[in-house]
Amino acid sequence: MDAETLQQEIEVQEQQNQNLERFIQKVPQYADLDELTAYAAHNLNKAISIGAPDKSRGQRRQSICICCDFVGFIPLDEVMKQETA
Repeated sequence: MDAETLQQEIEVQEQQNQNLERFIQKVPQYADLDELTAYAAHNLNKAISIGAPDKSRGQRRQSICICCDFVGFIPLDEVMKQETA
């Protein structure tokens, strides 16, 4: 890698760190949230997309993709692992 490429990578990493810090600062006010309100969803998330229902295996399954503000997509599998750990 040349110096310019490394500098660009450093800038990208610094921006990601800043975004993560902003997200971490927002989250504590929602720590005791019992239900996801429109206000909370709007403040914490950039986008929420819901896939079409799939009933091919006998049960209805639907994908949900939540893109968090400042940090992007957080895989639900990772969140669920942390919840059960």
